[in-house]
Amino acid sequence: MKCIVAVVFAALFAVVLAAPAPDADAQILRLESDVQPEGYNFALETSDGKKHEEQGQLKNVGTEQEAIVVRGSYSFVADDGQTYTVNYIADENGFQPEGAHLPNVPIGN
Repeated sequence: MKCIVAVVFAALFAVVLAAPAPDADAQILRLESDVQPEGYNFALETSDGKKHEEQGQLKNVGTEQEAIVVRGSYSFVADDGQTYTVNYIADENGFQPEGAHLPNVPIGN
């Protein structure tokens, strides 16, 4: 399971760094990372206004219901000059984003 946490972290980190940047000259202002056997934390901030913070934690360790719960947020400055922020949780129920600019559509049973 330690390997899964490391792989998930590496994949998410690669996505963040590989995303195309409108400002090719953006500099990394802050980069923090802490990977533990049962979880991780990271934070990234760039000079073009992007920020991403995330933490992942294993849940139900050692059981068949073992899962990783990821909580985080990211923000960016859009072409309209506004900063948009998305807070999210990703767990056994899927990816659940929230943001003032996102539609809030309740999912009924």
